[in-house]
Amino acid sequence: MTQTFQFSSMSDSEIEKILAENKIGLSVEEAKKIETILGRPVTLTEAIVFGIQCSEHCAYRSTKKYLKTFPTVAPNVILGPVEDSGVVEIANVNGERYGLIMAHESHNHPSQIVPFEGAATGIGGIVRDVACMGGKVIATLDPLRFGDIKKNNSRRIAEGVVSGIAGYGNPIGIPNLGGDVYFDEQYNDNCLVNVAAYGLVKESEIIHSYVPEEAAKVGYDIIIVGKPTDNSGMGGAAFASIELDEKDKEANKGAVQQPNPFLKRHLLVSTYDLFRILKEKGYLNKVSFKDHGAGGNVCSTVEQVAKRGFGADIDLGKIHTGMQGLHPSVIACSETQERFAWMCHPDVTDLILDHYNKKWDLPSVAENARASKVGKVREGNFTIWFNGEKECDALAVDITEGIQYDRAIKAQIKNLSEPELEEKSDYTADLIELLGSENIASRRPIYEKYDKQVRGDTIIESGEADAGVLAPLLGEDVPEEYKKIGVALTADGNARYGKIDPYYQSLNATVEAMRNIAAVGARPIAITDCLNYGNPEKPEQMWEFVEGVRGIVDACKGIPLKEYPEFPLPVTSGNVSLYNQGKGGAIPPSAIISCAGKIDNYEKAVTMHLKGEGNSLFLLGERKNELGGSEYYRIRGELGANVPKPNLEEAKKQIYAVIDAIDSGFILAAHDISEGGLAATVCEMALGGRAEGSLGCEISLDGVCGEAGAGGAGGAGAASGAKVLKNYQKLFSETGGFVVEVAHGKEEEFAKMCDCVLLGKVTSTPKIVVRNAGDTVVDLPLSEAKEAWWGGLRKKL
Repeated sequence: MTQTFQFSSMSDSEIEKILAENKIGLSVEEAKKIETILGRPVTLTEAIVFGIQCSEHCAYRSTKKYLKTFPTVAPNVILGPVEDSGVVEIANVNGERYGLIMAHESHNHPSQIVPFEGAATGIGGIVRDVACMGGKVIATLDPLRFGDIKKNNSRRIAEGVVSGIAGYGNPIGIPNLGGDVYFDEQYNDNCLVNVAAYGLVKESEIIHSYVPEEAAKVGYDIIIVGKPTDNSGMGGAAFASIELDEKDKEANKGAVQQPNPFLKRHLLVSTYDLFRILKEKGYLNKVSFKDHGAGGNVCSTVEQVAKRGFGADIDLGKIHTGMQGLHPSVIACSETQERFAWMCHPDVTDLILDHYNKKWDLPSVAENARASKVGKVREGNFTIWFNGEKECDALAVDITEGIQYDRAIKAQIKNLSEPELEEKSDYTADLIELLGSENIASRRPIYEKYDKQVRGDTIIESGEADAGVLAPLLGEDVPEEYKKIGVALTADGNARYGKIDPYYQSLNATVEAMRNIAAVGARPIAITDCLNYGNPEKPEQMWEFVEGVRGIVDACKGIPLKEYPEFPLPVTSGNVSLYNQGKGGAIPPSAIISCAGKIDNYEKAVTMHLKGEGNSLFLLGERKNELGGSEYYRIRGELGANVPKPNLEEAKKQIYAVIDAIDSGFILAAHDISEGGLAATVCEMALGGRAEGSLGCEISLDGVCGEAGAGGAGGAGAASGAKVLKNYQKLFSETGGFVVEVAHGKEEEFAKMCDCVLLGKVTSTPKIVVRNAGDTVVDLPLSEAKEAWWGGLRKKL
């Protein structure tokens, strides 16, 4: 007998008890509202379904109106953020557009509770999001945030997360091309595991995440493919939409899914083969396809029909399961991994079933894995049946959008100030300390665990440049010139800036992501975002989210597409993660941006390591007193107030100039200025990537902040009376910009292209020497720099 609840006749305390006992992600008022929507008592399965599908994680119920302000339309956008992934053009081959599939997700709460499994299934989910668009997955990225590295628990979580990403991503054969990692005490109780994935698809071969218009009239079949449904991950979406509480840690472990990368690899390969067959038979317009993410079987089916206003009949008894006696709500909503849902014309049904069950023999790959026909698309309601009884009967659109909020916002007023630091005559020791910081030191201890070359089309891998580069058309049947197209990928977001100003945190993240793409010679073509914030029910934390969105919008408008300057840089996909809060309070506002770029010939792409003695180093972007949120301040126990505030017009000119100069062959190496400032940037160019530590440099700080009378090729926009900064501000300010190495003899031509300052020369002496007004302020042998930078993170993990 189906269990029902008449919430309208119960006291609030009675409703609270029912919700808690059944782990239903609804408030008392929401439970009452669902009864009003349905016009009758609510079944247990319906309450659970609505609790998941109307959660922040699935329905964006507090954020949707703000997300609509993102620029999403441009000539290069094939598919905006309306499905599981966005698609942006990277090539037009005789009228056939090739698209880069872009997706971004978070698995924060699961990774805090069970780091290995949480991170692994995060990779699994984002890979499915890309694959279900009809393309092949070609790369992943992993921006990560952990707590204080001195704490055992933070190190344990970091080790588990990195092992989970490697343990899943490597076996499925998808290269990890980058990411970043930060450690900060405000992530002690709530780490961030954000993952981005990219794929390749022809525009004509895109498979949509919603059914064709004829689906209800024809009666499309519904097919569930993959691992048998069990109770793992039950309530994961609702779990992702609450604050973490340490006392519930053990109970919450059940909300984390269990990964099976070897089954996933088989599913991917078999599904790619099915894409080919559907294309050959002309069936691509007779199907829709979606991954099983948050909400399991319900999510993957209801969202395919809701966008058309259709319903469905689903028989839970026909869904293959891995456990006996599962409650119907568990079969409907558990987040068992390695599953997809097809909806198809009846003429295609047997082809799909036989493809997985016979040709690719899923049942022999994993116990009871298979493809099962479980229902039909129809007009009217979305109905779930079990043993002949209705467990759920509602309009699909009510399930997906029945609860929406317009949250109150309240601006935070912070009384912050700049510290007064004593000026020194020598900053060598300070620079060594900075290079050894866990937030500056080489990330090799992390990325060395990832497979970066598995597809054979990686051009620049993690650690070699500010962005990874691959050649996705290298193996395609296209003319040679298109095979040369490179795609650059990066992810960025300094959250310490968010402690000062959420607007400038997200704006800086977006601009820095664009700079990273430009630093390899690629043009930014689109971004995705993962918006990690606190509790939207608290007006001050909701305001932080709103400000974060505003920063991204302004950055995209301020630095538009280089090829289509009348169009802002488009946002093609994204994710919102709220309730990132533990006993220590909310995390800092953390917008993490993944940017994709295109370079017409990947052979022109540059890395960051120094190339040759006698070449010149130039600075783009004058230094300012902007150390607020900087790493230099952090290791001195300070926060500051002067967060970097990019001039978007100047940032645009710098980005475009670097792209053009790399294309012209003037720039041999490039690195953007961010964490650690100018001093850390030049050190990383001497030590990072393929650098052997044999080339050093001598540079001058004269002119770097635009002071009057400063020398330098091309000037720096200097004006009479410009403020002269202290040496530590020149060295360690995180005002954005670039340091570039220009080929000897090309300096004059390069200087005509942009506002820049001649910093100095690359030398054969293995040391970093920095002078200001003739005085040496840094004299650092690369052997000492290397020890600090290469070992800084490794020794602490």
